[in-house]
Amino acid sequence: YQRRVHGEEKGERAKLSNILGAIALCDIIKTTLGPRGMDKILQSATPGRDGSISVTNDGATILKSIWMENPAGKILIDVSKTQDDEVGDGTTSVCVLSGELLRESETLLQQSIHPQTIIAGFRIAHNVAQKALEASAIDHKGDDAAFHADLLAIAKTTLSSKVVNVDVDHFAKLAVDAVLRLKGSTNLESINIIKKLGGCMNDSWLEEGFLLDKKIGLGQPKRIEKAKILVANTGMDTDKIKIYGARVKVDSISKLAEMEKAEKEKMKAKCLKIVDHGINCFINRQLIYNYPEEIFAQNNVMAIEHADFDGIERLALVLGAEVTSTFDNPDRVKFGECDLIDEIMVGEDMLIRFSGCKAGEACTIVLRGASKYILDEAERSLHDALCVLSQTVKETRTVFGAGCSESIMAKAVEEEAKRTPGKKALAMEAYAKALRAIPAIIADNAGLDSAELVSQLTASHYQGNVRAGLDIFAGKVVSSINVVESFKCKSSVINYATEAAEMILRVDNIIRCAPRERKGPR
Repeated sequence: YQRRVHGEEKGERAKLSNILGAIALCDIIKTTLGPRGMDKILQSATPGRDGSISVTNDGATILKSIWMENPAGKILIDVSKTQDDEVGDGTTSVCVLSGELLRESETLLQQSIHPQTIIAGFRIAHNVAQKALEASAIDHKGDDAAFHADLLAIAKTTLSSKVVNVDVDHFAKLAVDAVLRLKGSTNLESINIIKKLGGCMNDSWLEEGFLLDKKIGLGQPKRIEKAKILVANTGMDTDKIKIYGARVKVDSISKLAEMEKAEKEKMKAKCLKIVDHGINCFINRQLIYNYPEEIFAQNNVMAIEHADFDGIERLALVLGAEVTSTFDNPDRVKFGECDLIDEIMVGEDMLIRFSGCKAGEACTIVLRGASKYILDEAERSLHDALCVLSQTVKETRTVFGAGCSESIMAKAVEEEAKRTPGKKALAMEAYAKALRAIPAIIADNAGLDSAELVSQLTASHYQGNVRAGLDIFAGKVVSSINVVESFKCKSSVINYATEAAEMILRVDNIIRCAPRERKGPR
């Protein structure tokens, strides 16, 4: 089929439209940046959802919820999602830095500097910034104590701007302990997060083992040691004819009873097949009706029903089992194992605990809080920290935060700009100015004088204090900052923000296409 042009914006108007859209998005989200950043309430406008809300300052969550018509804004949202998937943190920074680069580009475009010249300058500046960042990185890979301290510091940095900053030390320790159990893996499936209303956030804890938010069947053993577990996804609810869902033609009620009896016998045979596997615990994704539950109880087998699909996949992973649907070949079934299955009480609910799982890295973080909004935000915050820490275990280099790394990169770019002839130098200076906008925004969000603090920070770095950074809580520049960030996170922010800004600057025409014409039936 052919598309026909519905409308278009050309030249300066197209560039301005893109840049303004990106800057508008940057201005919405930049108030959430830093340890004193503000939160946003996201309210659903979808009919039938009762205007459900969530409270967050997570950049990726906010951007995913924004309905954006501007194409440049959509590019920034996509870049933020990529940052979230790749590293887990820095989703706000990547959007803000990209917006600041475009803000500086607007000034250069008004001076009649060609977009390709600006892009060329940005590329040189980007390479210089990356080299400066790599040179300032510290690696404690060989020193376990120092590396553990780095992980704690990174977790505190990530969580300090979140709702869990009420007890950042406690949550940082939870996150580090959980990630170190993974033994270098970046697969977070072994870390289960359970949210339970009640108590306060300080009551959250790390449980070594796997917690399942389900109940054990009636009359069945509540505690099993040296468990042999069959994890299944099979129908255990066919022992009765469902009157509302079935249409049965019979001559008399006795015939119906015979049919039900036959169904019951089939179910009994199926249950006995399962019991014959030599197991003492049966976990099913689907419902287990009363009759099969009774058979399992008679055979001293613990039965757990309706473990949701995510739960059962994760459970199979940590127990070392495979999800089974047929039971004719017991020799081909891979069983799960754990040292102990018992019940524990969390708040007012009973949960099933699997201790000593085959996958030793399995653990559960139980979050407590006063409302579901706090719990949801705490889960998002903790997930960001877990993602960053798991990446740092692989890429062990760290850099200093609180505006220190941005100032190091900006200084290197400015020095290179002085040695670069032509208009590219102007673009490089603009890049350095955009980098310095990050500490300025962090200071603004804390209610401090950003112009004064950033100028002091710049002067301190030119005087040779390479560890100088902003102490937001004291409201001053300190010569030796202790805020630590992941090198991979910071590097990804610079890469993605620069690429997004270049892509938007390269556009000189926005073409809006008409929807495809639908032809009627032939």
